[in-house]
Amino acid sequence: MIISESTGQIPFSTFLNSLKETLKSVFYERDDIEKFIQQRGFPAVVLRDIMSRNPLSVAIPEAYGGRGVKVKECLGVLETASYESLPLSLVFGINIALFLEPVVKYAQESVKGDIFKRFLNKQNMGGLMITEPDYGSDALNMQTFNVKEGSHYHIQGTKHWQGLTGMADYWLMTSRPKTADGRLGRDIDFFVCDAHQPEQRIEVQEYYNNIGLYPIPYGKNIVDIKVPEENKLKPETTGLKLMMDLLHRSRFQFPGMGMGFIHRMMDEAIEQVTSRFVGGKSLMSLDQVKHQITRIQSAFTISSAMCSRSAEHSGIENDLSPDAVEAGSMKAFITDLMQESAQTLTQLLGANGYKAENVGSRGIMDSRPFQIFEGSNDMLYTQISEGVLKMMRKKKEVNLLDFFQSYNLTDRAADYFKSLVNFKVDFDLPQRKIVDLGKIISKVIAANHVVDLGTKGFRGDLIRESIETIRHDIAMLVSSYKFEMKTVPVVDYREDSSWLKFS
Repeated sequence: MIISESTGQIPFSTFLNSLKETLKSVFYERDDIEKFIQQRGFPAVVLRDIMSRNPLSVAIPEAYGGRGVKVKECLGVLETASYESLPLSLVFGINIALFLEPVVKYAQESVKGDIFKRFLNKQNMGGLMITEPDYGSDALNMQTFNVKEGSHYHIQGTKHWQGLTGMADYWLMTSRPKTADGRLGRDIDFFVCDAHQPEQRIEVQEYYNNIGLYPIPYGKNIVDIKVPEENKLKPETTGLKLMMDLLHRSRFQFPGMGMGFIHRMMDEAIEQVTSRFVGGKSLMSLDQVKHQITRIQSAFTISSAMCSRSAEHSGIENDLSPDAVEAGSMKAFITDLMQESAQTLTQLLGANGYKAENVGSRGIMDSRPFQIFEGSNDMLYTQISEGVLKMMRKKKEVNLLDFFQSYNLTDRAADYFKSLVNFKVDFDLPQRKIVDLGKIISKVIAANHVVDLGTKGFRGDLIRESIETIRHDIAMLVSSYKFEMKTVPVVDYREDSSWLKFS
């Protein structure tokens, strides 16, 4: 059923301010985030009050009562949430990028209305089930399968490490079609699963004791469900291409979660170093501290630039399946910056930074898994390099600077790094060098976004400092890339390896 009244009539600034005030109220007045953040799950009253603001309406079409699936608004909600709570922002991110946007783009019209109505009126949530105990990064070889039985699909398998395990009302379930001779097809099928329906309920076999992101439940799920055939998503071509479009769009939205988080780390760090005095001088007077603060501010600027780029490019009207290099660069680099910013803040806070309830120490534990899920960063940096090397081979290009100057994702920033990246690339690199190269590429792409943001009028001193910080990082990475090193692990190391024997 289509809802006639649209929340899109409310100005986004008003909508966002209402959400901000609600977060402040539930986190600092009605409850205490420093206490409940160390417990499993959000308190019921906290989550109820937050969801009453309908933050997920930003990812629902206007025709169904939502705000219209505008990327700028989705990122704005993620940023607002992550300034106060990274786990809350991830809850929103899972719902928006891994459930609602794919449903809007690929679900059949007959199932959309009830889903969106329940999200708006009953504060329902949805997640995505891809990974399995033996198939994480190797998800394309998942063993969960589906068989067509009349007007339904029977889906069986085991999934794990899904955010919102046992909590989501809906799931996007991935599986491979099983043929009559028992073999699994190569393509991936997606189905909307309604956990409120008896035949679609998913058994949680085990809840995991995750070390960070305490409010979000993770676990192992036993899948044995039957879903109507109308619940199957309709890809434009193949399910694999649908999955790439979905995952790349999700990676484009990581900067939204990173934006508010890094902003909070920056504000806390500046407050600490300007108010803390040692020997009659503020910490900010120390040159090393100035360096640390400028690195967090550079991360803030980079995240801002990524959000601006994502808002322009990653809408559901665009096919992002070919955008592996840019999406991977965005996800890997922003999550590395999140972890670095949290580590820096915790260091600057001294002993107080090591209280479990401290925003810095929480930030370390909560941002760490962002470097792992949806593609481990080292794997993504490898894929980034491989993608660029493939383009260079096709263009018969061997010089990295020449490539950067002609590549549309780096051409505006390439000259800032002219003296650093003017070298021939070896196409037969060991993986450790491929990872270094991927990090270099991701930073030049990010610098390109920063340059673009500067032309739009973003604060000039922050733009300049960020470019200089990226130059510094690339200089160190180029040194690592060029350094000849062939170290190998010594697996059987025990003999003659105790210092006590030689002392």
